[in-house]
Amino acid sequence: MKNKLAVVLMLGITLSTTSCATIFTGTQDSIAFSSTPEGAKVFHKGIEKCTTPCTTKIPRALGKQMITFEKEGFEKKEVKLTKNFNAVTLLNIILGGAIGVGIDAATGSLTKYSPKKYDVELQAKP
Repeated sequence: MKNKLAVVLMLGITLSTTSCATIFTGTQDSIAFSSTPEGAKVFHKGIEKCTTPCTTKIPRALGKQMITFEKEGFEKKEVKLTKNFNAVTLLNIILGGAIGVGIDAATGSLTKYSPKKYDVELQAKP
């Protein structure tokens, strides 16, 4: 009976600590955007997120993430969001194993965006 209880407790602890990065750091980051001139619309995956200067939440993902700035009379500008490894994921490798790392990978929480502020200069159309 004690062995069964120990197994159940260990299973509960393991499952509760999986996906640490997802639980502790979430699945999106707040990022500030500004442009010269101000008033550019900021798009992520074709969806308007805000108008500069602004801060908005961008979901994390493992793939390349692009932000597009658009303002009438100016050339459209695309910027690639850069990411760093999310150190909280190391807890999963130690405590949660493949399940936790898999969950963090699926939610994009293996990485986080850095920097958290992007400034762009838009070029006037000829």
